[in-house]
Amino acid sequence: MAQAYSAQVIWQEGKHFEGLSGGHSIEIDAPQPTGTDKGMNPMQLLLVALAGCTGMDVVNILQKERIKLLDLSVSVHGDREQEYPTVYNQIELVFKLRGYGLTHKIVEHAVRLSEEKYCSVGIMIGKTAQIKTVIEIENLEEGESHG
Repeated sequence: MAQAYSAQVIWQEGKHFEGLSGGHSIEIDAPQPTGTDKGMNPMQLLLVALAGCTGMDVVNILQKERIKLLDLSVSVHGDREQEYPTVYNQIELVFKLRGYGLTHKIVEHAVRLSEEKYCSVGIMIGKTAQIKTVIEIENLEEGESHG
């Protein structure tokens, strides 16, 4: 059976909602002047979901390759359409990795697997937006300090 999720939002005031799913909560709001800026707006949450999804995949794939990863950050920038619906049309993901045994070939392979097979958020968003990736690697040699 396919994995199913459910979520709920509860209106707080104005455009401020509390989002609930799987025993977790998050604040959702619109920026001022239409909202009170008490949380991320839904389109920001989508970018966070994309970065989190692909980041989890890349970590998992690199660990299976026995790469000693010390740090990974995924920054994401999205450009939206001018007219409604103002969907994302271009997104750039910047992967910054630091660890031992990292090569562009290994990291590109992990990112490609995430983009093409594993990251359902990215695959879904990719149906409306062009997604570009940038990879920045700091590879440490064994015995080198990572402080």
